Amino acid sequence: VFGKDITLILILNNLSFDYKTVKVDISASTILYTRRAVAEILQATTSVDLGSKQEKHIRLKIPYTHYGKYLTTDKRIQVTALCEVMNMHGIKLLVEKTIILEDTNIIIKIPRRVVVNKAVTLEISYANPLPEPVNSCVLLVTLMNQQVKIHLAGLAPRERSRIYFEFTPRRTGPLQLQVDFSCDKFSHVKGFVTIAVAPA
Repeated sequence: VFGKDITLILILNNLSFDYKTVKVDISASTILYTRRAVAEILQATTSVDLGSKQEKHIRLKIPYTHYGKYLTTDKRIQVTALCEVMNMHGIKLLVEKTIILEDTNIIIKIPRRVVVNKAVTLEISYANPLPEPVNSCVLLVTLMNQQVKIHLAGLAPRERSRIYFEFTPRRTGPLQLQVDFSCDKFSHVKGFVTIAVAPA
């Protein structure tokens, strides 16, 4: 989840009866959706001894403080592990994993029944998932082809807040509401909901 430390486990398994030493080079970078690297956030090298048919786990932790300021709006991190079996004529294995961090910031609550031409109030809650305060908070609400920009107070670390938004639907059928939350530490955290508008 965005804002939290990331824990990964690399599993090495020796399928043979022979003793093996494996050198592991691990790197992690923030990337765009096109897989283009933005910034390297981790580099580590370790060596693992594997006995006959033995399995070992390498635990890897990427703290938020390492990746936070380098993350793009795509919220993607590419982790690569290059495993080289020593004394085996340069046998190498490359393992890649793309992590897409989830947002749990936006929660939209709507009444059970929404009726055309009758005012309705929604609850929109938003959060700061980071271990540090955020400022310059803005909520952009898009509904019925109109956008409303709402400037909000800053949020303390891990704080959640809410606003109430009132509107009157002018037609029956499905209506999509989209919310976009931005601040000085991250941007374009989105939430959306489809509202079923009933006849009067």
